[in-house]
Amino acid sequence: MVDVSEHELVPEHNVLDDDAVEDVLDEYDIKRTDLPKIKRTDAAVPTEAEVGDVVEIVRDSRTTDRAVVYRLVVE
Repeated sequence: MVDVSEHELVPEHNVLDDDAVEDVLDEYDIKRTDLPKIKRTDAAVPTEAEVGDVVEIVRDSRTTDRAVVYRLVVE
């Protein structure tokens, strides 16, 4: 079976630790539930991610070199 997360077109996905999540939430003055969602079954989500975790997605960008977005893992 092919590991989709290793494909060159899939951006880097990292599970954030609790301290990093708090930093992100404080920076944007939001609650965890205000984050956009990503399903736990999404092939790009790291295998260690659990429902309720926050995933950092780092994409290449033509204008900013790299774009960082955050998603809340849901069922």
